Amino acid sequence: MEPWRTALATSNATNIWIRGYDIASLMQRATFVDTIFLLHRGRLPDKHERRLLDAILIAVADHGAGAPSCATARLVASGNRQSLSAAIAAGILAIGDEHGGAGSLCMEMIDAGVQRARPDQTADQISLKEAAEQVVAEAMAKKTRLPGLGHRVHSEDPRKDVLFNMARECGLAKEGVAFMELLEVAVREKIKPLPINVDGALAAVLYDLGFPPAAGKLFFIIGRVAGLTAEVAEEYTREKAMRIRIPVHYDGEPPRELP
Repeated sequence: MEPWRTALATSNATNIWIRGYDIASLMQRATFVDTIFLLHRGRLPDKHERRLLDAILIAVADHGAGAPSCATARLVASGNRQSLSAAIAAGILAIGDEHGGAGSLCMEMIDAGVQRARPDQTADQISLKEAAEQVVAEAMAKKTRLPGLGHRVHSEDPRKDVLFNMARECGLAKEGVAFMELLEVAVREKIKPLPINVDGALAAVLYDLGFPPAAGKLFFIIGRVAGLTAEVAEEYTREKAMRIRIPVHYDGEPPRELP
């Protein structure tokens, strides 16, 4: 069997290194956010990058027990009191393109939109505003949803302005933030008001920080695990086992005899 290859971490009998840095030094002089950034980017963040990534992880940590990932974790915790990890894993498995994972799709959309506004040898340059309008027009023609917009609870997601304002204060708001704001305007003018949600906000900021599209989902998972651990712990300590009973209305065949 060929040995596995990794550039992330290694160890010996007395030491552990993450991306070449001694773990004891990281424990004493770095933060958890520093280490997350280091693992994913191969370098330590500057103070502005650290601040933004920390805010993103806080923004997605929890959204209430009714959020799909939290509700799933609590349901499993209610029925299985022998495995904390099973309940937390179940919550993670509830994260997908419709819940928590739209950031990855949004980052792909942002990149495609930004590329349209960058001229090449065969196309005329268009503005970022025109690129956003084209993306909206194509979505309308295909009758597809645009990721990163709209929220079932919030008419305005309170996390978006915080992230965008922080990015501007740090001098890190670039084409990603600009594109999402232009997209929101284009959607409001051509379809209806759909505010940028936290998926769209974190996607724009992560794009401007230079992360690949997968980070839109990965960082939601990293942040949400903190909330899931608390949701499961509360279910164990405050509630009785098997307390969750989901109301079900049966509308199938009435009772009948076998032929």
